[in-house]
Amino acid sequence: MKILVTGGAGFIGSHLVEKLSKEREVIVYDNFSSGKKEFLDGINCEIIKGSILDLEKLKEAAKDVEIIYHLAADPDVRKSYYEPIKNFEIDAKGTLNVLEAARINDVKKFVFSSSSVVYGIAEIPTPEEAPIKPISNYGAAKASSENYMMSYSNLYGINCLSLRYANIIGPKSTHGIIFDFYHKLLKNPNELEILGDGTQKKSYLHVKDCVDATVFTAEKLNKKYDVFNVGSEEQISVKGIAELIVNELGLSNVKFKFTGGKIGWPGDIPQMLLSIKKLKSLGWAPKYNIKEAIIDTLNYLRDKK
Repeated sequence: MKILVTGGAGFIGSHLVEKLSKEREVIVYDNFSSGKKEFLDGINCEIIKGSILDLEKLKEAAKDVEIIYHLAADPDVRKSYYEPIKNFEIDAKGTLNVLEAARINDVKKFVFSSSSVVYGIAEIPTPEEAPIKPISNYGAAKASSENYMMSYSNLYGINCLSLRYANIIGPKSTHGIIFDFYHKLLKNPNELEILGDGTQKKSYLHVKDCVDATVFTAEKLNKKYDVFNVGSEEQISVKGIAELIVNELGLSNVKFKFTGGKIGWPGDIPQMLLSIKKLKSLGWAPKYNIKEAIIDTLNYLRDKK
């Protein structure tokens, strides 16, 4: 069975490719704008350098493929506020291109890395049945992609799976709160700028748990279209993460400089916790707790320094 992974050289994608390549023939499709070739070192896979905006190249890459895991995206939620058109092109139009490549090549299964941000400000914990009300351009593009998956599933018979990820952390992380805090403290170990008031409280999941859940749900898929939340059952505040990192780094008397407000940036969601009852009902549960996931991410960044 041939598997195509778009964004396969990225943070989550490279972990997914490593897992899949142990048993399957895997093709990585990545333009290396944020992914890194070294993330694939030692992993048995074919690598195609290409953009998901290049439909012709995608169509060639998807030949004789049975499953597509579509992870390629512009992952920066904050940046989508300043660059909405670019974000739409990559995250929405790019997904449509991958779906079209799947349709033309009669790919049987399509697995998409969506996001918790499609819900916007929602009930806690948030079930899959909650209304889709994105408050960021990034969330709007992900929601649009999910809608196209539903239509392609209905019209062309592709079995589609949308996975709404919580905040994913762990080794090879190239952005996000832990990456941000660590590098800020490297520059100035006496003061840490924190966006918002520090009370924002969210869920974080280790990348290995994320990948395990992704492959697990893909193998269980028995509907034309299905949706699963992928996250943990724990939350931690932004200030709590800062305190944990400062403690792990052995720093003292670090001044926290809050920028103020209940959100860190336009489109930020102050509270996020996904309900994973549906996923757990299939027999899956995360192996890492939230503190272990944060510390493992931090240790990777320290070792990489």
